[in-house]
Amino acid sequence: MLCYLGIGANLGEREENITQAVQELNNSGEIRVLRQAAIRETLPYGNTNQPMFLNTVTEIETEISAQQLLALCLQIETRMGRRRRQHWEPRIIDIDILFYGDEIIKSDDLVIPHPDLQNRKFVLDSLLELCPHWQHPVLKKSIADIAAMVK
Repeated sequence: MLCYLGIGANLGEREENITQAVQELNNSGEIRVLRQAAIRETLPYGNTNQPMFLNTVTEIETEISAQQLLALCLQIETRMGRRRRQHWEPRIIDIDILFYGDEIIKSDDLVIPHPDLQNRKFVLDSLLELCPHWQHPVLKKSIADIAAMVK
């Protein structure tokens, strides 16, 4: 399954944190990282009263389920020191599943495609770099078309 993950950090050695997360994903035995977009410094989203972020998107290939992928991402975040206390808080690492193939998943703990990616220019910029023609399975528009609507 071809998937896209958003990875960001705004605490500690931000670039090293992203590099470590990508390495851990690739070394998990469950995922093969195919490509990674450029790392971009971005303003915080949601709670804007926090340090600047570094963000990227990785294109991966995996045979594990979306729930297993979520569990793996959460395990990596925890191993790297992330503690979840409140929504949109500063974080040492954040790994979001943006797309899991063209599947649409809505459960208590997982919504795919990521429900807010179409509003996040920094995510769209990275997706444009990797897959401008990718079709959003809910919006039925390409990443390029969605990005053109976001300023």
